[in-house]
Amino acid sequence: MSIPASALKEKMNQSITISSPVPRPRAGARRYWLGLLLGGLLGAIPVFAQERVLITILHTNDHHGHFLASESGEYGLAARKTLVDKIRKEVRAQGGVVLLLDSGDVNTGTPESDSQEAEPDFIGMSMIGYDAMAVGNHEFDKPIAALRRQRWAWSSFPWLSANVYANGQRMFDPYRIIDTHNVKIALLGLTTDDTRKTISAEQHPEVSITAPIDEARALVPSLRSKAAIVIALTHMGHYADGKRGVNAPGDVELARGVSGVDIIVGGHSHNPVCMLAPNVRDEAYTPGKACMPDVQNGTWIVQASEWGKYLGRADFEYSRDGLRLLHYQLIPVNLRRAAADARKASGGDANPAPIAEDPGLLHLLKGFQIKGQADLALPIGQSDGVFIGERSQVRYKPTNLGKLVAQSMIEKTGADLAILSSGGLRDSLPAGSITYRDLRKVLPFGNHLYLVSMSGAELLAYLEKLSAMTPGSGAYPQFAGVEFQAETGPGEVKVKGLPVAATGVYRLALNSFNIKGGDGYPPLLAHPAAVNTGYLDTDALKDFILRRKLVQTADFAATP
Repeated sequence: MSIPASALKEKMNQSITISSPVPRPRAGARRYWLGLLLGGLLGAIPVFAQERVLITILHTNDHHGHFLASESGEYGLAARKTLVDKIRKEVRAQGGVVLLLDSGDVNTGTPESDSQEAEPDFIGMSMIGYDAMAVGNHEFDKPIAALRRQRWAWSSFPWLSANVYANGQRMFDPYRIIDTHNVKIALLGLTTDDTRKTISAEQHPEVSITAPIDEARALVPSLRSKAAIVIALTHMGHYADGKRGVNAPGDVELARGVSGVDIIVGGHSHNPVCMLAPNVRDEAYTPGKACMPDVQNGTWIVQASEWGKYLGRADFEYSRDGLRLLHYQLIPVNLRRAAADARKASGGDANPAPIAEDPGLLHLLKGFQIKGQADLALPIGQSDGVFIGERSQVRYKPTNLGKLVAQSMIEKTGADLAILSSGGLRDSLPAGSITYRDLRKVLPFGNHLYLVSMSGAELLAYLEKLSAMTPGSGAYPQFAGVEFQAETGPGEVKVKGLPVAATGVYRLALNSFNIKGGDGYPPLLAHPAAVNTGYLDTDALKDFILRRKLVQTADFAATP
């Protein structure tokens, strides 16, 4: 499917000139962007120098396949388009300009999107009229052919990254310079070097990742000479005061380590950046509460949670005196309670009307939804017997299903062991043909997988608490890669067949429910070595079965 004409028309109507430092690799792609550029120039109305220019930056990040509204009507691209269109109209009426930016990880997160290689997501973003996107680590979850389709056939906006290389050459444009209202704005793309940990060397052997901060140090001085404003569009993560644990350096370290960046529009850590003061993050963010971007080394840093739950809006005024922040907010996109709280806090209606979904985009996305649901019925593999997920068994003893799911978590994350509470297993896996819909019945909650590196002493203490979980409860543990007594105390604990050493280091895979303390598990989300891999538990199980084609119950016989 090609980019809808409405998306191209929206781009052509913007009085913006885009310059590129890297030529396009294919003639067809060059013709496409040249046509887009000429269309924009022909449709542009000349703008004369102004004393002051209003520049509004709208931003999203970590979309992860959520092109549709949730079952409760929250977020979704169609409502996002309505909101963006409204703000564009408002700002343009004031003579200002709007930039719409995304900080990456459009891929991987919902079955309807994953089964269609995120085609609805990129086409939907094109119809909304994004100006640029940073390349996220999960853009590499797809093989190179799919990545090319996403980038060239479905995206009307550039993908930016200065530190991703293929066969020694930059794989993407490192930056774009946008010339609007006689103000040049440079957008510099940067991708976390943690991508090295998540990228498949088998799938992308030609790709290498350099340190983004080093690339920024090399490029920013040149960009400062070409543009009045420099924006780093990053997928690196925001860690308050730079306390990043085992994560690669993020936006705070970038701002502190590279002078000359005015604004960092970030993603990767999935958190709303809402600061009460520099270095003081508000962990319990409530929409409507007074909130500011983080400020480090004179650089504003913003991030808007995940999945399109919020649209970040930063209003700046540019003049000869420089750039001044006028207003900042995270606008909830049909988050029912959040929207009500925001209105109430500002003295407005506590029951605001929902943001309407754009009819044209909604119609398009519904078509993708129907196709995606049909894809869920396609077989992905076979089983020689039933994998037991019945409540009367899985909550009382280790089962072959529990071991299968845990083993898939290990394989997806590279962990040494994996544990999940049996309450998260909601059905058995049938004998015979297995479909993705069957997996969704087993794992219906769509939990993300986390990886926690911990010492042997920490692991033993963790298992001590799990062994106290009562049989029959949803907290009863299922596991793989580890041997311990789940009911009578951990006993002698072995990982990969060897006794656990107190000073050793072990990588534990958990789902997002259990790492946050779900089912009474010890919470580990704040552990300095906890990393959200971004993978879904259902996708880990799907890939595990796809690789084997046939899963045999005897291979996953579970013993207490």
